[in-house]
Amino acid sequence: MPHYTPLIATIVAGLVLAFILGSIAHRLRISPLVGYLLAGVIAGPHTPGFVADQALAHELAELGVILLMFGVGLHFSLKDLLSVRAIAIPGAIVQIAAATLMGMAMAHFLGWTWVAGFVFGLALSVASTVVLLRALQERRLIETERGRIAVGWLIVEDLAMVLALVLLPALASVIMATDAVTNPVMWEPIAITFGKVAAFVIVMLVIGQRVIPWVLHWVAHTGSRELFRLAVLAIAIGIAYAASTWFGASFALGAFFAGMMMSESPLSQRAAEETLPLRDAFAVLFFVSVGMLFNPAIVVNHPWLLAGTIFIIIFGKSLAAYLIVRAFRYPTSTALVISASLAQIGEFSFILAGLGVTLKLMPQTGLDLILAGAIISIMANPFVFQALDWLKPKLEARKGKGEEKIATPAPVPDEPAAVLEPTKMRNHAVVVGYGRVGSHIGDGLRQAGVPYLVIEDRPEIVKQLRARGIEVIFGNAASPELLAAANLTEARTLFVAIPESFEAGQIVEQGRKANPSIEIIARAHSDAEQSNLNRLGANYTVMGEREIAQGMLDYSSRTSVTPGPITDATEANIVVIKTEPEPREEAPKDDAPKDEAPKTEASGQAGSGEADQKTVTPSS
Repeated sequence: MPHYTPLIATIVAGLVLAFILGSIAHRLRISPLVGYLLAGVIAGPHTPGFVADQALAHELAELGVILLMFGVGLHFSLKDLLSVRAIAIPGAIVQIAAATLMGMAMAHFLGWTWVAGFVFGLALSVASTVVLLRALQERRLIETERGRIAVGWLIVEDLAMVLALVLLPALASVIMATDAVTNPVMWEPIAITFGKVAAFVIVMLVIGQRVIPWVLHWVAHTGSRELFRLAVLAIAIGIAYAASTWFGASFALGAFFAGMMMSESPLSQRAAEETLPLRDAFAVLFFVSVGMLFNPAIVVNHPWLLAGTIFIIIFGKSLAAYLIVRAFRYPTSTALVISASLAQIGEFSFILAGLGVTLKLMPQTGLDLILAGAIISIMANPFVFQALDWLKPKLEARKGKGEEKIATPAPVPDEPAAVLEPTKMRNHAVVVGYGRVGSHIGDGLRQAGVPYLVIEDRPEIVKQLRARGIEVIFGNAASPELLAAANLTEARTLFVAIPESFEAGQIVEQGRKANPSIEIIARAHSDAEQSNLNRLGANYTVMGEREIAQGMLDYSSRTSVTPGPITDATEANIVVIKTEPEPREEAPKDDAPKDEAPKTEASGQAGSGEADQKTVTPSS
């Protein structure tokens, strides 16, 4: 077997370069997407050195598109869209039209056909999902009215691009014909495409909506995590392929609908978690393959064209969005957030532009301008937000403080979420993560009368907690700013209930530095995770598997059912490893009193201040 194959070389080069440049971009507080795109530029044919196989990269990019669109459909929320439909739907449509017209005007100046201008302008009109959501999360705006409008606006843009991807191949055969307008027969491909897409949508709504959740439910009951993960991927890729092969639709539409139908299942959250690593890996390869298409010479050869493209993305599109939001009589702050969020382009722009070049509807120069504009606009997006923060008070001062409100529900009281208010709690507990584990911790603290606050990064959970009157800080607890707002210096206990060990380690380490005497209780899934969390400063680290085993033994001793003998290997999997282990106690002898149930101190007492534990072996 040869030790070198183009497929392996392309994947290795793409992932390694993406990791290196993505890490550098993250270090410079730039979106890692920029690093992934630059990795493709380095591996592409337009730069010296190693050149990856572009044909294989294109195939990998197709898989990346399928999984990317599957993720978009999996997180599609019709409820979120309908809650802001009065502004998001008409606003996004008008903004797409405005950006498309600006792109067509620039293309006309360059002497391109109107079709090339249409594809070029359409690609410039849609923002990047990844960049927009990250920008809103960093500024804690996701849960605000402004954030909901921006997300709803983005959903409408995504839906419009999915429709464009479906219709563009059919339109290509019509608009490239000279007698398309006068010959009705030439419009048959569009009619056939509409019919096939309609048939696919009907099949998915009637059959897929019932079959897909049922399949996930059945596979989940097999108890095999591997089989469940495989089922999710098979459904996503299989439906995407069927949509393309049987219905003449695109891979993107099939994957999007697969995700939408799967989101109807109660297991959708688990499906998203199980497929996230693979989706992320192929998304990286997608951006790398897009970067391989970019010719850096466009920056030198056509600087003014690039400047015009960037002007449309950052200024033209943003100004259109600002005027639209203000026309709906929303406050200046809302209009500025929407306009800044949309001042960049991303994944859909690449897909659409690549399809346009493949169908020979747009010249390669258009794709180069879009790729260069994407890289520069993504890098500039944080500075756009800073510029609008500077501009906001000046605009409000000019217009006056009294802005007329629209006849819609008033914004929530915590609307100015960009300012993080520190808690006034003292001698309290802090619960990081309010999932299955954190919610039980919160219930126990409430019953014990212990004051506590929650740090959570899921908007729907934050909304529910605030409705119940529970103090909550929205965002990623690994941020030092959020931990400072939780007042750890005067807190009694920190419960790190999130399952992500990497972020948990950061939180534990920062919590210990903020308050050397605070009691930190964390969760782990392996001995290595437990050892690392203990090393970083956790007093107690609970491993779920061990607690389950201990609970089973406790129940066995209470019901007089004698469990089998515990071997050394079994015992090692049951006994909780402690932070500061003391000399091991002898195991209870066979003549020990039967009413002494096995004990464990893994969970600890909130606020006890004990930093060590005893190792207790369950009785046999």
